Amino acid sequence: MAIAPLSACMTRLFLLLGLVFLVSPATLRGQDTKLTLEEAKKLKNPVPYSRKSIKQGHGVFMRYCTSCHGNDGKATVDVVADASDLTAPKTWKNGFSEGEIFRSIRDGQGASMPSFKSQIAQEEDMWHLVNFIMSLWPEDMRPPLHEDK
Repeated sequence: MAIAPLSACMTRLFLLLGLVFLVSPATLRGQDTKLTLEEAKKLKNPVPYSRKSIKQGHGVFMRYCTSCHGNDGKATVDVVADASDLTAPKTWKNGFSEGEIFRSIRDGQGASMPSFKSQIAQEEDMWHLVNFIMSLWPEDMRPPLHEDK
């Protein structure tokens, strides 16, 4: 008779372990799901647009973005076709709100722009990168600069 309770206990344990592996914390937070365009448009950058954030975003940019967008963001590097000129947001195909920029970085844009969610592990770093990209825009399009804290 001792076998039945052990078997039931083992069955529950295997079911629980199966659920743990099927539902990871990333899945629960929705990070494995791509944002829709409408969801992206509603996103607001939680990181203030400041000199400190722009500097941090510049570091991320230099590590991950220059091979396609060039050091100046103008995409004059003839390595990848259709790399966006980050200094001309009105020419972008996928929108230029802060949420749409975040979405392009995190989820990618087809074959021309890969997803960077596995390379840039911290979501905050992606938002710093958004701020840096906006700092490349014509001055009349940039958001107001916040004081560093």
